Amino acid sequence: MKELSKGYNIVGLSQGNLIGRAVVEFCDGAPQVKNFISLGGPHAGTASVPLCGSGFLCLIADKLIKSEIYSDYIQAHLAPSGYLKLPNDIPHYLEKCRFLPKLNNELPHERNSTYKERFTRLQNLVLIMFEHDTVLIPKETSWFGYYPNGAFKPVDRPQETKLYSEDWIGLKTLDDAGKVHYVNVSGGHLGISKEDMKKHVVPFLKDEAPMADSIETHGSHRKVKLNRKRNQELPLLQEKESSQLILDGSSSYHWPPSVQSFFNELLGLAEA
Repeated sequence: MKELSKGYNIVGLSQGNLIGRAVVEFCDGAPQVKNFISLGGPHAGTASVPLCGSGFLCLIADKLIKSEIYSDYIQAHLAPSGYLKLPNDIPHYLEKCRFLPKLNNELPHERNSTYKERFTRLQNLVLIMFEHDTVLIPKETSWFGYYPNGAFKPVDRPQETKLYSEDWIGLKTLDDAGKVHYVNVSGGHLGISKEDMKKHVVPFLKDEAPMADSIETHGSHRKVKLNRKRNQELPLLQEKESSQLILDGSSSYHWPPSVQSFFNELLGLAEA
């Protein structure tokens, strides 16, 4: 697309983040993605089938689906099966799961350095986790945190995973350069306020995104201070100063009104 030839930003919603990352990692000769803003993305997988609920029938359905989740039929017909990662069945996950093992460069004999090289070209990676998220199991998958192989507890922090420590996709490289921003907001899955979107999303949609001017280390996590001197004022929601691609990964899920109205305004679609 001519409009994206000078680079663009991606805003991913839920499983749409995995589609966005596939664009970054897999596409040859594609325009450069500058900033990747992830809202509630199952980056390290999820240990439960999303969007069903906690009712009796959902629990039965969840158990039945999990028992056959890595079958050829389920993998071909149920989208979430491509990123459902059961910690107690890692061998089948690596062998049969069709999408996430490749995206995360998890296959020991098939790791592709090109995926890492493309991913580390990002200027900023913003990972937004929702404190009360009950759709993604565990919620820390939004930060690339996950369960250790063979157990459903505890939840390993991103820096404790092999994906990070062995730098399979370049997450550690980006983090060491101060380009990864771990953000925790209140609310359920995608239940983000306009105020938080203006604070954590909008600045990275500017042509000149905020850069880290100092890094404070707290344990194995980092708190990044952003230099906004170049952009003292947040952009008006009606302005479009750079190209954005919004990927939600679903045509049936109803996003919270705050998310819908925010992006409608951002793209100039709101009614006067």
